[in-house]
Amino acid sequence: MHFPDNLKYTEEHEWIRVEGGNVAYVGITDFAQGELGELVYVEVETVGESLEKGEPFGTVEAVKTTSDMYMPVSGKILEFNPELNESEGDNPTLVNEDPYGKGWIIKIELSNPEELEELMDAEAYQSIIE
Repeated sequence: MHFPDNLKYTEEHEWIRVEGGNVAYVGITDFAQGELGELVYVEVETVGESLEKGEPFGTVEAVKTTSDMYMPVSGKILEFNPELNESEGDNPTLVNEDPYGKGWIIKIELSNPEELEELMDAEAYQSIIE
């Protein structure tokens, strides 16, 4: 299992990668997708909404379970990964195959960048799951 150093992590197993300015990508960690197993559906119905840190933004569904996903920081949801979206690409297994790359789930605009400081780095995240 690997945890890229350029990401920040939450205790709920989400990651965030800031891509210049106030735009960031959010997904679930390699650990989370491994625990869930093969994903069959990813649902995000919050595009265009502004949510606070810790609020649910969507769900991931595996064969035996469904889990909420939570905002790592406050922000506006700009986009749901079209490759995961049932109406477009419908390939939820991308999250299993490439959780930190093509398997990103949402793109957001940060409303409070200071909240990034409250998240864990790769080393801290790895220590809570071992």
